[in-house]
Amino acid sequence: MERYLNFYLALVHHPVYNKEGRVVVSSITNLDIHDLSRLVKTYNGRAFYMVTPLETQRAMIERICAHWKEGFGAVYNPNRGEALELVRVVSSLDSLREEILRERGQEPIMVATSAREWQGKFIGYRELGERILGGKDPVIVLLGTGWGLAEEVIRGCHYLLKPIKGMGRYNHLSVRCAAAIVLDRLFFREE
Repeated sequence: MERYLNFYLALVHHPVYNKEGRVVVSSITNLDIHDLSRLVKTYNGRAFYMVTPLETQRAMIERICAHWKEGFGAVYNPNRGEALELVRVVSSLDSLREEILRERGQEPIMVATSAREWQGKFIGYRELGERILGGKDPVIVLLGTGWGLAEEVIRGCHYLLKPIKGMGRYNHLSVRCAAAIVLDRLFFREE
């Protein structure tokens, strides 16, 4: 039996910023569902959560996943359905926290990510990775869509990972690229 690591990845669609700095609900993206569930499956995470308050978006996510788990897509590409089994949809961060608490029997550690510099309780990638590999506490890594997690989310988390810095000044990765870098930094083991 495969051993799951005690972490969850959550893609937050509200509360996030738009490019004008207003708190909004961002749209779901089909690619995020597919690519991030595959990423979590690759790193043996427990689940990939999509957080949106909009019922229409939650229903769309469920339809997309069902197509690849039960419909023609399940026959056409069974590997995709296997990854999409990890997708869970919730309406809020409170619902996410409560679901993990019920499932694991303890309060999850919430870890925010951001491309911006913030003052906060930072945790290093190595330290968080070791904590997850130790398996004691459930850890949720939160990624923001749009122009990033709202300040209220970041301030409400236990920790914040430092922003990903490239070699130049440009700093606007897609959430899928950022998620892959974050998980690789958390669990990188040179062979």
